[in-house]
Amino acid sequence: MKKKIIALNTTIMLGLGAFALPAVNAESLDDIKKERSDVKSDLSKAEKELAAVLTELNGLEEKIAKVDQAVADNEKIVKETEKEIEDAKAKIKKLEEEIKVIQERIDKRSEILKERAVAIQNSGGSNVNYIEVLLGSTSFSDFVDRVGAISKIVDADEELLIQHDKDKKEVEEKKATVDKELTTLNEKMTDLEGMREQLKEQEAQNDKLKAELKEKEEVAAEKKSKLQAKDVDLAAMQAEIESSMARQAPVEASVTNNESTSTSTNTTNSNSSSKSKSSAKASSAPASTTVGSGMQAVISAGNKYIGNSVYVFGGGRSASDIAAGRFDCSGFVHWAFAQGGYSVGASTDALKNQGTPVPASQMQPGDMVFFNTYKTDGHVGIYIGGGKFIGSQSSTGVAIADMSSGYWAKAFNGRVNRIN
Repeated sequence: MKKKIIALNTTIMLGLGAFALPAVNAESLDDIKKERSDVKSDLSKAEKELAAVLTELNGLEEKIAKVDQAVADNEKIVKETEKEIEDAKAKIKKLEEEIKVIQERIDKRSEILKERAVAIQNSGGSNVNYIEVLLGSTSFSDFVDRVGAISKIVDADEELLIQHDKDKKEVEEKKATVDKELTTLNEKMTDLEGMREQLKEQEAQNDKLKAELKEKEEVAAEKKSKLQAKDVDLAAMQAEIESSMARQAPVEASVTNNESTSTSTNTTNSNSSSKSKSSAKASSAPASTTVGSGMQAVISAGNKYIGNSVYVFGGGRSASDIAAGRFDCSGFVHWAFAQGGYSVGASTDALKNQGTPVPASQMQPGDMVFFNTYKTDGHVGIYIGGGKFIGSQSSTGVAIADMSSGYWAKAFNGRVNRIN
């Protein structure tokens, strides 16, 4: 459009002669300056957009690094748990072998006892008891022999039974302990496997977001490049006209420059005035309120971690994890309640049995809410009102989520506990 204006001005100049040239050039110069001003404004916006995208990308890179570290940590825990499970299985197998050996020993002793009992019966009758055997002795020497034999058998019986009961009790206790340990480890394995799947989803979401931001970066950079090229063209046109005006009408050029200077000054003054107003407006903004105590502190404690935290199984139970924003769902709830002065458990199994159960229709801010994810009561959060809860989610870290619709509405199992 502006090139057409310049071409038109050139035609007019040829028709009117040199006397009309300065005025025509001045008009074209004003048009170009206005267009350059618009281009520079758009360029400034494009640069800000690009800077914002780059800042967002940097933040995302940091978050992805945290997620990668969380995945690595959880993989390590999974491998350790798998090793513990294998050790427990080996221990059980060993105990079963020990039980088999003991049982074989008991069976052999039982055979020996039977043989001894038969021998006594043969020497004293087929249906005699120990007393009858003793009374049936034919001589004192025979009596002594029989007393010794019976004493040994009785002692052997008693020792065998004691040893049998002792071994059996010990093996049963050990096996019960290992079975309990194996059950716990299997439950932990289920938790970890579920979390690994959740973290894979988180990585996929982060990769998608990174691709979208990368596209934004390319669009913003292309926009900036085009605006810069356009500004260069306009600057060249402006310089050419100004040079022509300087040669042909120095006085007019001087007036134009003065007007330009005045316009620049006014713009500067206007900008200064705007900045002053903006500064005054910013300074008059109300200061942020301090988080209160009690339940309000519980509800708002996690706000500082929104957007800069990551879900880590077992996280939130050490000072380093808390400082780095590394929480799992129950670890976050445990920490948040501690900020309000409440002591609650640090696992979903502990939390679901704490406080007073209330109907879902009567839940209020500060209540614990439970969800069925990879298992029953697999997730817990803190209700904040308006159908929303705050918690550490696998795909977002600490975040506010809507439980009135979508995934969380379906996962909510109706369990609500109130801590008084």
